Amino acid sequence: MLVKQISVFLENKSGRLAEVTKILGENGINISALSIADTTDFGILRLIVNNPEKAEQVLMENGFAVSATSVIAIGVEDKPGGLSTALEILARESIGIEYVYAFVGRDGKDAYVILRVENPDKAIDVLTKNNIKVLSSSAVYEF
Repeated sequence: MLVKQISVFLENKSGRLAEVTKILGENGINISALSIADTTDFGILRLIVNNPEKAEQVLMENGFAVSATSVIAIGVEDKPGGLSTALEILARESIGIEYVYAFVGRDGKDAYVILRVENPDKAIDVLTKNNIKVLSSSAVYEF
């Protein structure tokens, strides 16, 4: 139930994000979600795409430093407090969260949340046991 996330290390200069998205688009790769964390000189672009293996390959071929990371995707009700239940479950189980970002699902009912956690197997287990919808990679990639 892990999802493959692509991380791209970018120089913090104008046009680099446009270049990444153009390369992906020209290769038929659709972006479902993205997040950027930056410093003064560099940024880390985190992407969920429909074909992570191909994205990794074409970006490396174009000179980008790329890595793949396993993350968890969950679906929570898109309403106030919808995310807090899942986060409270993880806190109760002492599962630390490295980062999180979200996007709205196509059905308009759920928000999809990407979580990078200390112990993904334990997190998946406790979330599932507490009726939090853990999404399969195919469900996220087909978004």
